[in-house]
Amino acid sequence: MSIRRLPAHLVNRIAAGEVVERPASALKELVENAIDAGATRIAVALSDGGIARIEVVDDGCGMAPDEIALALERHATSKLPESLLGEEGAIESVVTLGFRGEALPSIASVARVTIESRVRASAGSGQAGADGWARIVDNGAVVREGPAALPPGTRVVVEDLFARVPARRKFLRSARSEYAACVDVVRRLAMARPDITFSLEHDGRRALAALQVENRPARVATLTDRALADNAVPVDLERPTDSGVIVLGGVASLPTYNRGVADHQYLFVNGRPVRDRLLMGAIRGAYAEMLPRDRHAVVALFLDMPASEVDVNVHPAKTEVRFREPALIRGLIVSGLRRALDAAGHRSVQRPSAEAMAMWRPEAAAQLSLHPGEGRDPVAPSPYWTPAFAGVGANAGAVHDHRPTFFTPPPQGRAEPAYAPPPERTDHPLGVARGQVAKTYIVAEAEDGLVLVDQHAAHERLVLERMRAALAGGRVASQALLIPEVVELDEPACDRLERRLVELADLGLDLERFGARAVLVRATPALLGSADPKGLVTDLADELAAFDQLLSLRERLDAIAGTMACHGSVRAGRILSVAEMNALLREMEVTPHSGQCNHGRPTWVKLAHGDIEKLFGRR
Repeated sequence: MSIRRLPAHLVNRIAAGEVVERPASALKELVENAIDAGATRIAVALSDGGIARIEVVDDGCGMAPDEIALALERHATSKLPESLLGEEGAIESVVTLGFRGEALPSIASVARVTIESRVRASAGSGQAGADGWARIVDNGAVVREGPAALPPGTRVVVEDLFARVPARRKFLRSARSEYAACVDVVRRLAMARPDITFSLEHDGRRALAALQVENRPARVATLTDRALADNAVPVDLERPTDSGVIVLGGVASLPTYNRGVADHQYLFVNGRPVRDRLLMGAIRGAYAEMLPRDRHAVVALFLDMPASEVDVNVHPAKTEVRFREPALIRGLIVSGLRRALDAAGHRSVQRPSAEAMAMWRPEAAAQLSLHPGEGRDPVAPSPYWTPAFAGVGANAGAVHDHRPTFFTPPPQGRAEPAYAPPPERTDHPLGVARGQVAKTYIVAEAEDGLVLVDQHAAHERLVLERMRAALAGGRVASQALLIPEVVELDEPACDRLERRLVELADLGLDLERFGARAVLVRATPALLGSADPKGLVTDLADELAAFDQLLSLRERLDAIAGTMACHGSVRAGRILSVAEMNALLREMEVTPHSGQCNHGRPTWVKLAHGDIEKLFGRR
């Protein structure tokens, strides 16, 4: 078979397959062009999810007629300075979102594209800009060009995407799915550039109002969920390098404010939206032991770094990047997120969920009336609630299991008696204890409302943080085995362990080579308690073979510390004294991450005074 050149229209369609996968891909390229043109306002209009029509209007610098024609040719760009074209590092010096020069010709080869543009007059020239010009290209063929009336800027319309490429058209999803992808593209670009006003319409309906919020955290909350503003912490960290300073900024949700999918994690590198596995993995590492399984944090992280430290030319759609020092970037993100979450202290999602509030129902008046013939005082204290300030009497500690006859519905909880007067001050963040419900939940009174604390979940987090502090204090304490245990392995595994004896000893694991195919375990980390030495050493040898690093053992210690904290914590069903309850509250207020347990569930919620008044119809 002879080698021959492909025709131009086929080359363009192959390039379109790399750049234009769906309407959202075309929209991304057009909006990025508008941003690079210096636009301050960008309006997007879609029809049928972008399949039938995509329109992008901006007030950028505009293009002259000859530039419009050149923009529709492959490998033509205005985003690489002419002075750098002959230099070796031209691509590495790119600071714009796009630079390949393939987007417009690729889109025009598989759709009908209309480009109208008018050059903006230069500042201080006193002259009006040139007249507008339009050029229409239908699936690679120029249909018409001529003058056009429009204000300075550019208007691009893409119609009938893949209409003449049925093999590609049939693989598009429904209009609703394609529209969702387009909204995600606009949302991410709007987050990256809070200085630009964005708007979005779909089939004549305003889907995204003109965003004029220039504050990054406020814009992120506006584009995702307004509740994020009250349930997130700011992220701000800088790290100097040889080539410049790397800055990490953005917002991160509290662990108790999470989602079921990772679609609400927005990552930006030098203002460019990216989907990078390294960055996603760093976020998971930072939230380890704080989130429930299959739950994901809501974050928007902005990484600004010297252009020489990142390669943005590794993917046709420019959605992936490659870092010169990936370990440094991962450590920066983990450190920045953990420092921000540590600063949040005991914060949690303070308001109860709407579902929980909906469970409260006022009882009918008839249900609370006395039965005939009963002379009991209806306002007498109920045995189901003994206030924390009750005195110690003959029956102060009695538990009443009989159901009062004047209550028709069975009680949902019970307050256990507290045996000492609580302090009168309620100005602590979590208030002071007033009682205990169902031997599981502490009821505390704060200045601004009622606080409910899950005693087991809260104490579980406190125990884990104590263990982590002990780990950070230096060498991990070891526990010697009464009888050293021999663990038989293959010779390469023993060799790998022998090379790491000193580092393993710092982690509390004391090993000794015992022949060619065995090691002797003399001590294990004390935090592991009665651990299985054979299983620990065997798994460690396998992990060293796969990764040749000790991160797995440290993570194992942390995971087992969490399990020990769970089993060593105050259990549900245990009656606590007032002093114990208040000691728990005070320690929660000064312990990082005490707003959620080791599994990511909230440890406390607050009913504000306004919420309580609504429950009783006072508001």
